Amino acid sequence: MKKLIAFLALAGVANFAAAAEVVGNAKAAEHKVAMCIGCHGIPGYKSGFPEVYQVPMLGGQSAKYIESALNAYKKGDRKNPSMRGIAAGLSDQDIADVAAYYAQQK
Repeated sequence: MKKLIAFLALAGVANFAAAAEVVGNAKAAEHKVAMCIGCHGIPGYKSGFPEVYQVPMLGGQSAKYIESALNAYKKGDRKNPSMRGIAAGLSDQDIADVAAYYAQQK
């Protein structure tokens, strides 16, 4: 029983360590942001789906903020069908890369 508990604890630590290793790479995101640019790269752009709202510019935003927002869309905590669909297809590495890409912009 002690060996099982020790194994489970080690597995938990290994999973945590693997998750902590995700580091954003702005260069790797250059080909991942094509979908983002269509809305977030146009100054003053307003979206009409599901309702009309001002689309925020992402350049210069904090990487942590962008990661948090994308993860919230992915989980469904933030409500926007377009962003949910996009975020759902992103891996943790993709999210970190995109966040690093936009955070480095001014």
